[in-house]
Amino acid sequence: MNPFAAVAALNWDRIAIDLDGMGAANAGRVLDRTTCESLAASYADDTLFRSRIVMARHGFGSGEYKYLSYPLPKRVGDLRAAFYPHLAAVANRWAAALGTEPYPETLEAMLARCHDAGQTEPTPLMLSYTAGDYNCLHQDLYGPHVFPLQVVVLLSEPGRDFEGGEFVVVEQRPRMQSRAEVIALRQGEAAIFATRERPKKGAKGIYRVQLRHGVSRIRSGARQALGLIFHDAA
Repeated sequence: MNPFAAVAALNWDRIAIDLDGMGAANAGRVLDRTTCESLAASYADDTLFRSRIVMARHGFGSGEYKYLSYPLPKRVGDLRAAFYPHLAAVANRWAAALGTEPYPETLEAMLARCHDAGQTEPTPLMLSYTAGDYNCLHQDLYGPHVFPLQVVVLLSEPGRDFEGGEFVVVEQRPRMQSRAEVIALRQGEAAIFATRERPKKGAKGIYRVQLRHGVSRIRSGARQALGLIFHDAA
């Protein structure tokens, strides 16, 4: 499955509606089973990664993840590049609504902005969970330059490889109770979601709502995922 063709073929009109309304969307399938299984198997190759995080040591939850090194594996780099221009269109519409600085139209320019500010460490990552593991609600910020959308691709198949482990996005609304959204993914499907905040129209105009994301407890089996973040880390 060609990542550029797969991403271009997604229903971007429907995705934009979901992102505007909920801050998250199931974008659809972008990787086939063979590619998912190959990427999942590559988690054992430490030469591909710059660091490993054991989540319990930091109070992040239970499980672990590894940040990939530059140069990224071709399939990961291509998928990141394929998503960016589509996401930049949404990001710049949000920036206009919030009155913030626009984002570059290309991934190369976005990363150059990060690197000029000292954010030079790659942020694409692979996550690995087994029974009992979970990921606390959080935001992936890493520095002052933050791209407002990110992507996670599920590499395992629910019901076959694992049970539980739902991807969850929680919207924290000012002076209101929080709202949770569960994005049900199958193997190879991508969720797109707000990194930190999204604009929302209220009675007095546009305001910001904060979002955090996480993964519910894995009841059995093993769950792996690929995370694509479009700003680098300090």
